[in-house]
Amino acid sequence: MASFPRRPPTGIEVIIVGAGFAGVSAAIECHRKGHTPIILEKHTAIEEITRFGDIISFDPNGARHFERWPGVIAAMQKVARQTSWLDLYSWKGEFITRQSFEREKEWGPRINGHRGELYEIILKHAVKRGIEIRLGQRVTDYFEDDNEAGVVVNGEKITADIVVAAEGVRSRGRKIVLGFDDKPKSSGYAVYRSWFPGEEIAKNEMLRHLVDGDHHVGFIGPDLHFLASSLKNGKEFNWVFTHVDDGNIEESWQFPGKVEDCLEYVKDWAPIVQEIVKATPKYGRLIDHKLVFRDPLPTFKSPRERIVLIGDAAHPFLPTSIQGASQSIEDGVVLAACLKLAGKKDVPLAVRAYEELRYERVHKAQATGIKTRDRWHKADWDTVKKNPEAIHLTREAWLLNFDAEADCYARYNDVAARVGAGRPRL
Repeated sequence: MASFPRRPPTGIEVIIVGAGFAGVSAAIECHRKGHTPIILEKHTAIEEITRFGDIISFDPNGARHFERWPGVIAAMQKVARQTSWLDLYSWKGEFITRQSFEREKEWGPRINGHRGELYEIILKHAVKRGIEIRLGQRVTDYFEDDNEAGVVVNGEKITADIVVAAEGVRSRGRKIVLGFDDKPKSSGYAVYRSWFPGEEIAKNEMLRHLVDGDHHVGFIGPDLHFLASSLKNGKEFNWVFTHVDDGNIEESWQFPGKVEDCLEYVKDWAPIVQEIVKATPKYGRLIDHKLVFRDPLPTFKSPRERIVLIGDAAHPFLPTSIQGASQSIEDGVVLAACLKLAGKKDVPLAVRAYEELRYERVHKAQATGIKTRDRWHKADWDTVKKNPEAIHLTREAWLLNFDAEADCYARYNDVAARVGAGRPRL
């Protein structure tokens, strides 16, 4: 077991339900701050988590925290996409504009790469830290009293000072926070996502320039946008497109996709878009993913303030926000810091402060996804031709040039004094 810098032990025991990015990152931050985290994961093997997925993005506000985990950011940069721009085209194939992200380097690193690869890097770091990860642990219930919280897992009760629900949009922790079962709703949109070797693209003369080094391109059209990129000097390729959908998500929101169904959506689009879809090999992973919508929660914490939601369990994001992953990292950073500052004797205060520090920011960040989707799907092309930047992604300093840990330490005392006195959230 490697030795890593960490704060003195706090004696705070933390149960984290879910070993995704949110859960593992929260555990790492808790360990850094001197707490003792345990992760409970329903899958029986890590491969069940890492083998799936496609592109995931961490903007500077999220990726800056990886720099504090020795060795992590360097390992991620080796497998990340090496571009600092996005070339945008109309759905008919006309080049419109190049959006540069070069200035954002002043704000911190940007990481875009395969979900499974990047996940394995942070997971290995958690394991090296000695964080306990229990697999095959299916949580069926949450409970709490004034002194502790716990879960029922595989029929047995486990308790700690605090329980962190990081299970995603169907977290059972939502029930104890809300007081009732809420079902996810269709957002009205779905995403096809695929990832496969770049050699398949290189076989096509029309496409091979897309794997000559790393590229990032987007095609924008009525109620649909199509993004494609290559990584590792063109050795790997992925594409994704968001479209209007009326699919039912009662039972599941992720299915195997079919190339012929994808082609139907882009049948009137530029030949290059259709050729990218056709190049998808049968052995490539193609997913039809229904985008889930949930109303903004009134709170992220349970009645006795010893169970708390983070990541998608608290606030699912649309992909067009490019912030879901980064905000989940911020959640874990802030919660761990609040627990350190409040101490074992006042975990509920830490939970109240966490919610106060996160609530407004995370909901404001969520709104950027809708703004970008509408900017692309409902673009006025007469306006775009006069002002190509009208379809640029919104990249604002308040969101990206932000250090959640520094902000927490700077504001904690004032926030804790206010929420400790029972005053309402601002």
